Amino acid sequence: MANLFTHPSRLPLIAPSILSADFANMGEDCTGVLEAGGDLLHVDVMDGHFVPNLTMGPDMCRWLRKALPDVFLDVHLMVTDPERYFEPFVEAGADHVTFHVEVAPGDKAASLCEKLHSMGVTAGISINPPTPVEQILGVAQHADLVLVMSVNPGFGGQAFIEDTLAKTRALAAVLRADQRLEMDGGIGPDTAELVREAGCDVLVAGSAIFGEMSENRGRVIRGLRDGTR
Repeated sequence: MANLFTHPSRLPLIAPSILSADFANMGEDCTGVLEAGGDLLHVDVMDGHFVPNLTMGPDMCRWLRKALPDVFLDVHLMVTDPERYFEPFVEAGADHVTFHVEVAPGDKAASLCEKLHSMGVTAGISINPPTPVEQILGVAQHADLVLVMSVNPGFGGQAFIEDTLAKTRALAAVLRADQRLEMDGGIGPDTAELVREAGCDVLVAGSAIFGEMSENRGRVIRGLRDGTR
């Protein structure tokens, strides 16, 4: 099983977001992006309440795990009650679960990280663009990964919000070497360099990868990782 936190390279990892994949050919699409150089799969879960959209549930994880037994599944819960979904997603094969600090501030965030660790998965905390960075700085030490949203969550294909890089820099300055800093939203060939320079070492990209023809996806992934064109 691939491990996000013991990866031999500290080059940025690229996480294709399956929200932008072809849902009628999900297994084939995901296999293709991994063969093209993707390091893990990012699974966006939305409840229609915390964000104004509904997406996938645990069964998507279950079938991805069956089709791709060695892939690292990075589940991002954009939901009002994340704890309710921990067990279903872990049982379905998630390797990592991220929840939002907006619904679990302070001691609650620490408690949820501890619960995820007790279930045998790594824990992440995410922050939305309007939320002050101070709300996550005080709890970041409990997480294995911190995710900075560079768009307002809810829909794919949005434009990158450059002001969010200030949060990324502030977090990069305090995170430990065994923690990861992830960014999600509007990341593509024109914004990836800014994200890398701000200290992120996991880049989530959806339409920038899946929006390309399959034969071009490897080139895009290489460009996101190191600027190669």
